Amino acid sequence: MTKRDGSLVLLLAGGICSLMIAMGIGRFAYTPILPLMQTDLGFSDAWAGYLASSNYAGYFLGAVLIGFLPVKKRKVLYLRSGFAASIATTGMMGLTHSFALMLAIRFLSGLASALIFVLASSIVLDRLAQAGKTGASGYLYSGVGLGIICSTLFIPWMNTFFMWDGVWIGLSLLSGLLAVFIWLWIKDSPDNLGHHAASKPDQPAAKEPKAAEERKANARASSRKALPWLAIAYGLEGLGYIVTGTFIVSIADKASTFTANSSVVWILVGLGAIPSCIIWAALAKTRGYVRSLVLAMVVQAIGIAMPVFWLNQTGIMISALLFGATFMGITTLATTLARQMSPANSSRIIGFLTAVYGAGQMAGPAIAGFLMTHTQSFHAALLGAAGAVFAGAVLLAIGLRLEQGQKHGLR
Repeated sequence: MTKRDGSLVLLLAGGICSLMIAMGIGRFAYTPILPLMQTDLGFSDAWAGYLASSNYAGYFLGAVLIGFLPVKKRKVLYLRSGFAASIATTGMMGLTHSFALMLAIRFLSGLASALIFVLASSIVLDRLAQAGKTGASGYLYSGVGLGIICSTLFIPWMNTFFMWDGVWIGLSLLSGLLAVFIWLWIKDSPDNLGHHAASKPDQPAAKEPKAAEERKANARASSRKALPWLAIAYGLEGLGYIVTGTFIVSIADKASTFTANSSVVWILVGLGAIPSCIIWAALAKTRGYVRSLVLAMVVQAIGIAMPVFWLNQTGIMISALLFGATFMGITTLATTLARQMSPANSSRIIGFLTAVYGAGQMAGPAIAGFLMTHTQSFHAALLGAAGAVFAGAVLLAIGLRLEQGQKHGLR
């Protein structure tokens, strides 16, 4: 292994740890802790949804801010600031029983998650692309599944001794430990490769024939036309997937037919998520990104709806596996596709797509929690969520075909 390969491995490991902190812990640890908090504090599914939506409102704002912050030469600095905020807000959740304060804390946590996700993705994907190793991008997003498993295995043990309050504080300490490795492994490129590459876009093009230049110009124009369709589909994905992402453990906990520890459900989600990005990225190489993305969304819609029709231990577990096997795979496919549309400005384009996704996430838990509280059933919430994801898949397939994205390589 060359020195360059070794630095790429460490960079990728740092990216994985970044997503473990921001997503697997800071964002998704709320799902398995939620039943514990509801039992102790006694708040309804509606309030649980509002608390989740506050987090995603912060995520939305963070994704929007990325488009306005001068991050191009300061990505690592902003990334480290995001770590500090994520670690602090995770610990603060264990220091209060005030619902109003929790709303504020989860909002700030969501903002930090967006900063980390967009910047870590941008840094790692750019460096992998420069090294000609874009196929390794799937390993980056395995960090979400690893974070889910680590935090979920940690939660029952910590809850036994310190209750749910101590769980949040313990997870903050775990995040701090991971941040040490990220600090060492993710650094600014000494020659600022991403900026250098973006500043000289005309050099290779000048050597190409006029017909080749025209084909590339047509491809870029087609990409820009295809972006709204991708954004709509990704927004509907955010609206739908987050209902299961927020309530699946709570649903299992309340189901009389589910006899195992409900935290097992979230472990299965993490197990499904770890290899999913690698598998979907490999499928995209042979079947194309658009087709793979549509397929992943259809499979996810089936998994979301499954507990409505198959409410027993097996049905909920399969639902969890299908959800885990798709939700980060969809993110991998969508962000990679978005980067192809604007490779010289990856932070802004991924930030825009993440903002649309965040807007859907912000609405999903509040709507679902309201429906679950007032109908005393999760059926309407899950069917609505599955319908949103399926509609996104259909719109993506139709829209990109209409814009002839396939003709110019957006397959």
